[in-house]
Amino acid sequence: MSAATFINLPVADLDRAVEFFTALGFTARPRQADAGSAQLTLGDTHLILHDPAAFAAFAGAEVCDTATSREVIVGLAVDRRDRVDALVDVAVRAGGAALGPGQDLGFMYMRGFRDLDGHQWSFLHLPG
Repeated sequence: MSAATFINLPVADLDRAVEFFTALGFTARPRQADAGSAQLTLGDTHLILHDPAAFAAFAGAEVCDTATSREVIVGLAVDRRDRVDALVDVAVRAGGAALGPGQDLGFMYMRGFRDLDGHQWSFLHLPG
């Protein structure tokens, strides 16, 4: 079975968030100028960014404060270990915050960052 992944996140500024994720290799789909959401893709991963009001309406709940809590940690696998560090470095240059050095757990190498809105992400490489 082949399945696509859909990640929905609230963002304070749609245009800035689209620029940030485009720098990481996501492709933005065209959107209407007045739309409260934007969709980006990376392979079989679809990232849907919503302004806070659109997200709250979609989720049926308030948007959490990423300064004090985490609603999700998103991990994306890449094909090479050096790509993990390169992509986190791109995220930091685009305005994200690194979460320390990479971690080699033997079966996996990973490194995390927070995006412009405080959502936590990791790039990881699973050798073998």
